Amino acid sequence: MPLSPYIARMRRHIGAELLMLYGVSAVVTDDAGWLLLARRGDNGRWSIPAGVVDPGEQPADALVREVREETGVEVVVERIGGVATHPVVYPNGDACEYLNVWFHCRPVGGAPTADGDESLAVDWFAPDDLPELDDWSRLRISTALRTEPAAWFAAPGEHHPALHRPDNL
Repeated sequence: MPLSPYIARMRRHIGAELLMLYGVSAVVTDDAGWLLLARRGDNGRWSIPAGVVDPGEQPADALVREVREETGVEVVVERIGGVATHPVVYPNGDACEYLNVWFHCRPVGGAPTADGDESLAVDWFAPDDLPELDDWSRLRISTALRTEPAAWFAAPGEHHPALHRPDNL
């Protein structure tokens, strides 16, 4: 996975120590309710498209860019699905905690195409026939697809299992 110049510069200063970052994720559904998923290049698991917000970039702009880069699909952001922090420890030992904002989106163009780096495969899945997904992906999907218009967040003191255990990619 390509490392942004900003993160590479920070890693030169702090090594593998914890780095707080801003992330975005897209729960993309088409008119039939099918969900866009990408098989990640770093761990081979299916997940919703996601990425890091670059310095000076707004979250919704980062989301549109990341979905296009990783999946070939152009999206329009419909609404915020939720917000939470999520810890990750990468295979090289780099520790991050992402403040992630996920959005519900709809496709408006493009065609599912893996970039061969961040995504190894991209496809649409029926909601009742999803591949194996981790708790973090399932949380973002379920909360973004709620009919309730308010964004989801972990209430003070809430300890959701998808948010409090580091995932090794």
